[in-house]
Amino acid sequence: MSIPIWRRCVVALACLVVAGPAHLGAQTTAPASQAVLVTGASSGIGRKIAETLAARGYFVYAGARKPEDVAALSAIPNMQGITLDVTVAADIAAAVATISRAGRGLFGVVNNAGVAAVAPLIEMDEREMTSLFDVNVFGPYRVTKAFAPMLIASKGRMVQISSISGILSGPLLGAYSMSKHAVEAYADALGAELGRFGVKVSLVEPGNYRSEIGRTTIKQIEAAIARAPDSPYRTQMNGMVTAMRGYDAYPEPTAVAAAVFSALSEPVPQARYMVVPEARQGEITIRKAIEELVQLNQGHPFSYDRDKLIKMLDEALARIK
Repeated sequence: MSIPIWRRCVVALACLVVAGPAHLGAQTTAPASQAVLVTGASSGIGRKIAETLAARGYFVYAGARKPEDVAALSAIPNMQGITLDVTVAADIAAAVATISRAGRGLFGVVNNAGVAAVAPLIEMDEREMTSLFDVNVFGPYRVTKAFAPMLIASKGRMVQISSISGILSGPLLGAYSMSKHAVEAYADALGAELGRFGVKVSLVEPGNYRSEIGRTTIKQIEAAIARAPDSPYRTQMNGMVTAMRGYDAYPEPTAVAAAVFSALSEPVPQARYMVVPEARQGEITIRKAIEELVQLNQGHPFSYDRDKLIKMLDEALARIK
């Protein structure tokens, strides 16, 4: 049975919760011996997630591409670095074999690996778009599919790192937002499909936190500028280079890691954990969700009046208490 579009929008709006350190909840350590895979764990948000989970009792398989990063992760207590590029089928198969042989099973998968690309959509190189989706969308699909039998066996958890860009979209970041909108739909559908096996799926939607994504994206932006030196977007692209250089000034992603721990450890995890370092980012995201709801309701024979919309919102809020 399909879910009416108004209900999906209202429930999504009601489920957007600003998360922070308080979301560690009552449980502060993992049950003994539970193992979790974290992709993209070499730096930034992924590294903070892996370190936090290991410190709180999970055994963490930390995926990274470079041998030196794998070695550094393996030196952390309660953690084993594994070679894992989410675009390489052989890496994923080897990770499945490694984790299976270890005999711990697998309780959780945290799909964190991701990249960004900045360019006007009418100028973006198709190979760049394809590469972005290969990591951000097909990566989680490949990894989760490969480990699904282990998650089903453990009645475990899948946590998808999305972004407030999975709700928002704007100039020059359209491709990145497209990929995050896609993983929002992916996790919603996957949760419905795996729920019959006792597997729970959550989305974590960070705002701006310190990560390597700023530094790694600068080269991509500069290459895009070089390809289109006469672009009418040149000034805005230069501005994005400046903005990406500011990523080191953002807060550490401690709250993001706390939300992931909650999604893995709470008896009834939330469908969504929006995690933002300041109120304005949360307000913009919630207002965008409300704006889309209003647009969906506008100017058709089955529009609802204000009282009915508020009643729907109240009903959705009551369902998640």
